[in-house]
Amino acid sequence: MASLRLSNLITRSLSRRAEAHRQMAKAALFADSSTRTRLKRYNHHIEKAQQLEARALETAKRSVGGAA
Repeated sequence: MASLRLSNLITRSLSRRAEAHRQMAKAALFADSSTRTRLKRYNHHIEKAQQLEARALETAKRSVGGAA
C-alpha cells in the first residue's frame, strides 16, 4: 500500500514538472531574444515536458499493474 502512495506522489510530481516546462516553453516564445533562440528554447521545454509525461504515464501503469 505504501508503494502505491509513493508512485502516486511520483506521478503527480512528474506531471507538475511537465506543466512547468510547458509554461517555460510558452514564456520562451515571448522572450526578448532572436527567433532562432526562442524556437530552440521552446522546443527544448516541450520535449522535456513530453518526456516527463511519458515517465508519469509509465509510473502510473506500473502502479496499477503492481496493485492487481
